[in-house]
Amino acid sequence: MRIIPAIDIIDGKCVRLSKGDYNTKIVYNENPLEVAKEFEAHGIEYLHLVDLDGAKSSRIVNHKILEQIATQTKLKIDFGGGLKADSDLKIAFESGANQITGGSIAVKNRAVFEEWITKFGAEKIILGADANNEKVAVSGWLEESNEDLIPFIQNYQSKGIEYVICTDIAKDGMLQGPSFDLYTKILQKANGLKLIASGGISTFDELPKLAEIGCEGTIIGKAIYEGRITLKQLENYIIG
Repeated sequence: MRIIPAIDIIDGKCVRLSKGDYNTKIVYNENPLEVAKEFEAHGIEYLHLVDLDGAKSSRIVNHKILEQIATQTKLKIDFGGGLKADSDLKIAFESGANQITGGSIAVKNRAVFEEWITKFGAEKIILGADANNEKVAVSGWLEESNEDLIPFIQNYQSKGIEYVICTDIAKDGMLQGPSFDLYTKILQKANGLKLIASGGISTFDELPKLAEIGCEGTIIGKAIYEGRITLKQLENYIIG
């Protein structure tokens, strides 16, 4: 299972939120590049980079940070937050993103998102299926849609989507453990999906369990920043 640490950006700084609430912001480092380099030094190959300013303003904002990290590390970066138009994707890929994650756009403008899958290829486009009570949430989680999570994923699988990042918003940043039951349910219903678990991861012991149920990757945020999971543990897991 791939280990994918997260860096969330507000005002150019590395932050974390709880349940996606911007009022709960904690700044962990003024310099995201420094954080990325530390991940790389511990054998980590992947990074989930989220432009929270972009998510709020519905256009790419922090692409300079993406470019910095992409040019000064070898991390394979998936980038999300506010990607709404082809021009946003062009900037993201030119700035060094390996993959992009589309969340709100996949709900609000299916035609555009489906076009991206065709145009850029399924290996470049990740579906961000973030949910509250199994309903898909949009706009930096500020809105809940009427979309049921599993049919939503299945529909996009039929359009060619392979990678899905699923965050249970109720768990995000709460350090109370991930949604094992939800992920099991998704993997039972969406055959062959490359599911990336996100939200709630709080201890190292949860990682083998996520691997066991079939998650292709897991995104870890606050647990690293709060020292609940050490980079040394992750390094040993990757080597092991």
